[in-house]
Amino acid sequence: MAEVTVHVEAEINPTESEDKVKTAVTNVLGNASITIKPSSKASTLTAEAKGQDSLVKLRNLLRNDRIRDAARKALFHSIRGNTISFCLNKQVAFAGHISFSEETAESPLGPIRVTIETDNPRQLIEWLAEKTA
Repeated sequence: MAEVTVHVEAEINPTESEDKVKTAVTNVLGNASITIKPSSKASTLTAEAKGQDSLVKLRNLLRNDRIRDAARKALFHSIRGNTISFCLNKQVAFAGHISFSEETAESPLGPIRVTIETDNPRQLIEWLAEKTA
């Protein structure tokens, strides 16, 4: 597999627990280095990880939640060049599951924005969410 770099970003609203947002991110992306930048309105959590191994938790969640086919469709639609960009529901991720969401509206507290850069996005998606039939 080619080089893989994963970048995650999520806003931490004043009404949210910083630890819970961290947990939501680590539930999806295991070995990421997390940074929190405070601001007056809402802090921003960013996380970086390198290598295909950093996506093993996401791959297992897609398999365990039995949403590989739906995930394949969402992921293939989110390819732009060598980048796969998608949003996940923060509250669902905190509970240890995966739910793809839109940038706004579906996730009242804001989504977890995930960007994956790789030389071969289609091959990575085939590995992340292989066909079930």
